[in-house]
Amino acid sequence: MDQPAREVYHFKDKEQSSNLLLQLNRLRQENILTDVLLCSDNTEIPCHRNVLVSSSPYFRAMFCSNFVERQQTKIDLKGITSTILSSIIDYVYTGLISISMDDVLPLMQAASMLQYGRLFEACSSFLQKQLSPDNCLSMIRLSDIMSCKSLRDKAKEIAMKSFCDVSISEDLCELSLPELMGYLEDDSLCAEEEQVFETLVAWIHHDPLSRRGAISDLFKKVRLRYIHPTYLFQFIANDPLIQSSTLCTELIESVRRLMFSVSTKCSGDIAADFKHPWVAPRRYSYHDMLVVVGGRKNNEQTSREAIVFDERSQMWQWLAKLPVRLYKASYVALHSVLYVIGGLTTNPKNSEVSRTVYTLSLKTNHWRTAEPMLEPRFAHQSISYLHFIFALGGLGPDRRLTGSVERYNSMFNLWESMAPMPEAVLHPAVAATNQRIYMFGGEDAMHNPVRMTQVYHIARNMWSKMENRTVKNVSAPAVVMDEKIYIIGGYTRRMIAYDTKANRFIKCASLRERRMHHSATVLSNKLYVTGGRYINGHDVIEDSDAFECYDPKTDTWTSKGSLPYKLFDHGSVTLTCVSQTWSKS
Repeated sequence: MDQPAREVYHFKDKEQSSNLLLQLNRLRQENILTDVLLCSDNTEIPCHRNVLVSSSPYFRAMFCSNFVERQQTKIDLKGITSTILSSIIDYVYTGLISISMDDVLPLMQAASMLQYGRLFEACSSFLQKQLSPDNCLSMIRLSDIMSCKSLRDKAKEIAMKSFCDVSISEDLCELSLPELMGYLEDDSLCAEEEQVFETLVAWIHHDPLSRRGAISDLFKKVRLRYIHPTYLFQFIANDPLIQSSTLCTELIESVRRLMFSVSTKCSGDIAADFKHPWVAPRRYSYHDMLVVVGGRKNNEQTSREAIVFDERSQMWQWLAKLPVRLYKASYVALHSVLYVIGGLTTNPKNSEVSRTVYTLSLKTNHWRTAEPMLEPRFAHQSISYLHFIFALGGLGPDRRLTGSVERYNSMFNLWESMAPMPEAVLHPAVAATNQRIYMFGGEDAMHNPVRMTQVYHIARNMWSKMENRTVKNVSAPAVVMDEKIYIIGGYTRRMIAYDTKANRFIKCASLRERRMHHSATVLSNKLYVTGGRYINGHDVIEDSDAFECYDPKTDTWTSKGSLPYKLFDHGSVTLTCVSQTWSKS
């Protein structure tokens, strides 16, 4: 007959290990079975060799190899104070230790010497909690002395993220040239290029005799393409350090030539020294955010709201409100600054066509006034290209349609009249690429759709026009992606892309409804459409809070939720900010 299975009970005593350690510590305290004395500062601490050997590779090598200490009953540990040694032995027998700023460094040194790795990392964790922009550079030096990678990595992260604060610290001026170069050339540095320039100047002025010769090498680390032209040509170009360097002045002149040539690409004969500073990508700490501003909110009065969408958090947040209510202003981004141009002021007593220009940056979250336009206008279009803003057409003070064009030059902070458009139109789709401004469709003074494309050559200040039966859009935005101009809706569901190289239109996936008075911008190589008005199934016009995204790779639309409110005749622009500098209101 089969024997019955024998029952086995596997018992695990969870308290055994902790109790054992507790009992060993009592034996140590009562000096029972101890077989070695650790000595420091005339203090003797009795211990058990087997406990020390089990806790540290240092003691294992000491007592289990052919070292002289194997035969000794007293071991003198030099370089460790009795207080620190006593704390470490308590830690060995109990697993407990108290770390403070007063003793963390000698404790860390002793833990390193005696090879208590977890205690060493506990000291590192303690120091990481004390990190700030004021001490992170000195902590990096300390981590190098201690060979503590975890502390160094965390301190370096703080230095990179809070570089604006770190750059004004005394410790930064003590960096060596290779150390400073390492920071300035790092893609993950959280600083605007203006701050990068000011940092290298401050570093040189700290010791001008020995450091002056480094100006050209340091200046190459500044990514000139992302500096505001006014700052570059009026401040940087006139800095005595820059003027003292032939290479630096040549770099600035190369930028000047490129900007005045109205070209987006580096020419073939560009100097090798200039190529990298110009084509270097934006730093990783820069990221784009979508800003929605103005318009008619919830079918009520004109809105002063400005809101920002962070693609990382998928959240909307409120910015500072526009100083005034503006009806049919134009909205454009240039040098990571939002410009609100012209419009009709909607005061309770009277309305006035404005030529005022308001600006907002995410860095300050504060509205300012900029140089006003030459002519008041509203219901016009604005477009930016390189360091220019163009204000096109619209309605003037007499409420009549105008074909006038003016251009703002950010390099010289002035507006100037340009060649007027061949046909004055309202609400066309406008985009700029490849040294040209393209104006599609719109409507004439009698509100009839205009089937026409008008093209302005920026460098030549000349217009041309061509009839096109494909074009039939009114109150539709246009954006540029991959050298194609996308025209989105405009009293239609249709979206078409104009290939500027092939001079042909391509049909794209349609919108869900017939949309108009909406806005669009490009964020992370995708097209985002906000708000507008749509015609429902009963041919009734309704306001929209839609927030949709188009991916050109898949030719598909997806909903991104909704705006915080219904909105039309507003602006949507993409602004770039440095992660740590945006001041939220």
